[in-house]
Amino acid sequence: MPTLAIEKGFLKDLGRLEKSVYKRVTEVFDEFEEATHTGLHLEKIANARNPNFRSIRIDQSWRGIVLAPSGGEVYTLLKVLPHDDAYAWAQRSNVSVNSATGVIEIRDEAELDRHIPETREHATSERPPLFADIKDGELIRLGIDEKVLAFARTVTDPAQLDAAKAFLPELQCDVLFGLAAGFTPEEVWADLGAHILSEPIDTDDLDAAILRSNERVVLVSGPDELMDVFAYPFATWRVYLHPTQRAAVEAEYNGPARVTGGPGTGKTVVALHRAYTLAKRGAGKVLVTTFTSTLSDSLREGLDMLVDDDAAIGRIEVSHIDRIAHQVFRRKHGAPHLMTSDDETAMWTNLIKKLGLSFSAVFLAEEWRQVVLARRITTANDYLAAKRTGRGRALGAVQRAQVWQAIWEFEQTLQEQGLWTHETVRREATRLLEATTDKPFRHIVIDEAQDLSPDQWRFLRAAVARAPNDLFIAGDTHQRIYDHRVSLREVGIEIAGRSSRLNINYRTTAEILAFSLGLLRGEAIDDMEGGLDSIAGCKSYVHGERPRLIGLTSAEEEAEQIASAVRAWLSKGIGLSEIGIAVRARWFASRIEHALTTAGINCIDLAKAEDLDAVRIGTMHRMKGLEFRCMVVAGVSAKLVPAMNAVTAAEDDKKTHDQDLERERCLLFVACTRAREELFVTWHGQASPFVTALQTS
Repeated sequence: MPTLAIEKGFLKDLGRLEKSVYKRVTEVFDEFEEATHTGLHLEKIANARNPNFRSIRIDQSWRGIVLAPSGGEVYTLLKVLPHDDAYAWAQRSNVSVNSATGVIEIRDEAELDRHIPETREHATSERPPLFADIKDGELIRLGIDEKVLAFARTVTDPAQLDAAKAFLPELQCDVLFGLAAGFTPEEVWADLGAHILSEPIDTDDLDAAILRSNERVVLVSGPDELMDVFAYPFATWRVYLHPTQRAAVEAEYNGPARVTGGPGTGKTVVALHRAYTLAKRGAGKVLVTTFTSTLSDSLREGLDMLVDDDAAIGRIEVSHIDRIAHQVFRRKHGAPHLMTSDDETAMWTNLIKKLGLSFSAVFLAEEWRQVVLARRITTANDYLAAKRTGRGRALGAVQRAQVWQAIWEFEQTLQEQGLWTHETVRREATRLLEATTDKPFRHIVIDEAQDLSPDQWRFLRAAVARAPNDLFIAGDTHQRIYDHRVSLREVGIEIAGRSSRLNINYRTTAEILAFSLGLLRGEAIDDMEGGLDSIAGCKSYVHGERPRLIGLTSAEEEAEQIASAVRAWLSKGIGLSEIGIAVRARWFASRIEHALTTAGINCIDLAKAEDLDAVRIGTMHRMKGLEFRCMVVAGVSAKLVPAMNAVTAAEDDKKTHDQDLERERCLLFVACTRAREELFVTWHGQASPFVTALQTS
């Protein structure tokens, strides 16, 4: 039975179709199976570069280009374009098989033929060839074919490579870009993650290559599944996995495993595909989780887009950690009477007065969370002997005794009044799960892992039995936006030898990534395993405009400048919902909303769940996990970033002060890396020291 496959370039075409044409595409492919049997709609193309190219009629003005199989039954849809453009594409382009990986590649062969003599003519002895130090055999081993090799030998300037993106095969282009950036052939191949096949490749066997090309081609079983993919033309990265991503998704791990990587490297995509893979294996229930309800909702939407297998989806539960902990708690104790944050602060304040202590309510609350709860301390002796790593402020024996008295009385009051916090609910739920071998989940997949607290980690460890593939962790400590610092070993999770890193950024341009990485230059950030983490190898092969930075004299002028920038983006065809504006202070969001509304631009607060076609405005925390084609990071002034109320005074606690600054810097980093194509950073008054340091470095 004929099977339809979609090459990823096709989804880009779908995003440009008018609604009437789009609707006609769905109707045509409803008839695809019949068309392949009768041959009514698949026609040969005169002068096509590839004899297996066929055209399929969409309507009077549009045609699709299909690669027909030589002997199999997999038809691959390559392009959908206006009639003349489609035929011109088929006469100009070709499909080949990469000699190293065995997967299909698409090239503009006519343009490549034109550029080889052109670049050779412009090459001069004054500028040596860019790849002069790399032997032909090394390039061929990396999958560079004869024609691309001829072109590569004429290149003397990286700008020529930039111009060649439009016509070179994608993987070969990535290889050349990596080598031009100064990486060794081994480093380039490790980053690309492509597997060089040991057996000889038949580069004439396109049918076999299609079946190997998981990172470029999606096989669909019918029109309904095809339309599910069509519905998300701008989310191709969710459908097409890079080889390094696929390796992490499909691996068998003898215990917990982790994937790390910088922003935009596809960690969430890997987590979702991993959950789907585990569910398809049918070994038990899979939990996909993270630390907030907003992010868990985003994960659920991603899975809904990805999973079309009813049996598999029935084995996947998507929920944030507190919700699962409350479910476990309620089965034993019923609904807890939760204390509000204001009531908690008042209780700590009353205890300080009662005991005559010099500590603040914030200090005691954080000591309880980050030391007592994090280390599961239950007695005074344990507390007196406990490590207080990361707390900064040293406490003598007398002070520790005073702190413990306050914490003990706090917990006694909770017990006497029948009150609970989310932390104590998690602690009790963990105790209940640790006491039973009947675990609620067979596998747990965790996204944004860097922001989980130690007691959340212990709860998850208790919710799944120790077994192969039990925990799969995705995160990046450079994007930590909360205070939690965890050693995975101390919470019972060993990942030694089962950790992989993603380095290629698929979201942002190289220019935006370079600016954002500069914000973290020199920061020593922990890796959750007792060492330091680095994203120095994170790179993007996509180029665009440099981020724009501008300072204004007042908040009003800044808001008006932002409205002007948004208008310019809209005039270029950027959609309203493709524009995001991040702020550190909520009050400034209101000022920007007013400026946009006055300019006649629809906007909406991210805190509201309305699905409107409008510019999204929200705090930097709210931007976590989102992305936009164009991004404004606003109010990046010295008074707002870092936020004064979020940073402990250095004289009170130097170590905590430094950690607070690191967290604020990471928060700005997260906001900037939400941008895909254009980034605009603004402030009024004096610029944030984070930006000033970058400009003077």
